[in-house]
Amino acid sequence: MTQTPAKILVVDDEAHIVHVVALKLRNAGYTVVTASDGEEALELAINELPDLVITDLQMPYLSGLQLCEKLRETKELAHVPAMMLTARGYSIAEEDLARTNIRAVLSKPFSPREVLERTKTMLAELIDEFPEADAA
Repeated sequence: MTQTPAKILVVDDEAHIVHVVALKLRNAGYTVVTASDGEEALELAINELPDLVITDLQMPYLSGLQLCEKLRETKELAHVPAMMLTARGYSIAEEDLARTNIRAVLSKPFSPREVLERTKTMLAELIDEFPEADAA
């Protein structure tokens, strides 16, 4: 029985960042869907039900933080962890991380290899927390 690859939603208003991250993840065998702003990402998340969201913080329409808040409020997506990409030196309050399910924060510029390693770790932790999700 083959396992379905994890689905990852990558969101950034900078097309080159979406391209680099999506390419690295696809080459590692993941299914990737992409969006260029927070509103598009929310709609895609509701329709695609990703296993992980990788999002920029500062975007048009909905910020990455607002996107994560809305995901957390959506029953089918409340458990989905997020990785936040931020401008160098920008920090996110601990309480915001906890209430939005943001489990990793990477500052730009970042290494695509680091994004991949964090992705693997976060998905493994998700399987440990929700083993029934792996049975699908």
